[in-house]
Amino acid sequence: MSRQQAAGELSTADRILHAAELEFAAVGYAPARLADIAARAGIRRPSLLYHFESKELLYRAVVELAFDQLGAQLRRFMGGDGEFEAQLEAVVRSFASFLDARPTLAPILVRELIDDPDHDEDATRRGGGGPGRAIVLERVVPLLTLVENFIRERGAERLRPGLPVRAALVQVAANLLLRSSVGGLRVPLWGPGDHAMTLAKLLFFADHDPHDPLDPLDPK
Repeated sequence: MSRQQAAGELSTADRILHAAELEFAAVGYAPARLADIAARAGIRRPSLLYHFESKELLYRAVVELAFDQLGAQLRRFMGGDGEFEAQLEAVVRSFASFLDARPTLAPILVRELIDDPDHDEDATRRGGGGPGRAIVLERVVPLLTLVENFIRERGAERLRPGLPVRAALVQVAANLLLRSSVGGLRVPLWGPGDHAMTLAKLLFFADHDPHDPLDPLDPK
């Protein structure tokens, strides 16, 4: 069910997940309070704990659900027998639209990537501090490997010679993730328009012409 639907049309568990995503994005894992999440969902804290027994389990549910949905979406675009370049474009666009549709998710992920518990004397003061780093290893890394293998297998003849595929893939994904996390700074920093696919093609393909009139993302 769409997260854009009215709260009254969502199940209690879905309302809690949506409220938790908003709260974790706003303040991070450690400062987030279950009472505040419950208030966002229009319920009391005991009702929240009936559905999710702890803040960690709730946080994990939020992030895992998002990446399960993203993984299913990417697999659809990587399947079939279409042309590799069109499939890669669909994968990049799919990730970008996924982040744009869930603007609260990118800040959560960025917090987890930059908040390293091994290099912080007081983890309780960090905005992150949740189990998200473990989730990155459990869900995000295998998803990266899946897309990397797809690119290597389907695009071997088109790829730039010597290209470090995984590093290039992370660069494209990190650009989209950071772009989605900055809110109103997006246009001042990245400029108008969406050039993600143009950049991806320049990275991956040795023969890509950035002024190709057929490229729908060419800035012209």
